[in-house]
Amino acid sequence: MTQRFLISIEYDGAPFVGWQRQANGISVQQVIEEAASQLCGHAIQVQGAGRTDSGVHATGQVAHLDLPEKFDKNRVIKALNALMGDWPVTILQARAVEESIHARFSATSRKYLYRILARQTPPALALGRVWHHPQPLDAAAMQQAASRLLGKHDFTSFRATRCQAESATRTLDELRIEIVGAEIHLHVAARSFLHHQVRNITGTLALVGAGKWSADDVSTALAARDRSVAGPTAPAEGLYLSRVNYAGINWS
Repeated sequence: MTQRFLISIEYDGAPFVGWQRQANGISVQQVIEEAASQLCGHAIQVQGAGRTDSGVHATGQVAHLDLPEKFDKNRVIKALNALMGDWPVTILQARAVEESIHARFSATSRKYLYRILARQTPPALALGRVWHHPQPLDAAAMQQAASRLLGKHDFTSFRATRCQAESATRTLDELRIEIVGAEIHLHVAARSFLHHQVRNITGTLALVGAGKWSADDVSTALAARDRSVAGPTAPAEGLYLSRVNYAGINWS
């Protein structure tokens, strides 16, 4: 008999090819699966809530896995963290759930954080964890433009050209700009996202913050439904999957 666990995870995305197993390098999913398989003595599959790209970090990724009933949540956390060794991956929490709960398909919303360091000098302590933008950015102008993207839209202009989603229609529930010291943080929430959607939105809003675009330019790009007319893709290192929500589950 097995018990399904939801686990919340943080990781530094720099050394990985992304969340999902791939043939060309080590993924976060592979590291956790190998630890869980070592714990149980047989192959264990781990399903994640979001397929973060190479270099993208997480402070609140969620996954599920089925383990023998003899394990409780505390043993799951301690054992997996120990067995993952020096990889920059940490299991933060574990929760026993019904087998009907699926990390990806049961999620009701996802939230991302994008960090921009808007100063002339490069980062030292935050190297690889922020997008260094050497010019100042107007956060108020970025927020005004961001409001044009809230709600339900066809986001073709803001998804990767290789995005495999059948529909480009998504609903942004939150797109909030926050000033944190020398950094500008973008908080973005939706039920689901298109490939590179947050990074493409960030790159576009940075044009507004730099005074190169207006809010009307963002609206024009959205209406065009053409990736080539929107802004550039912001770097992976500034992006964090910060939270995944589920009905009836309250992560502390």
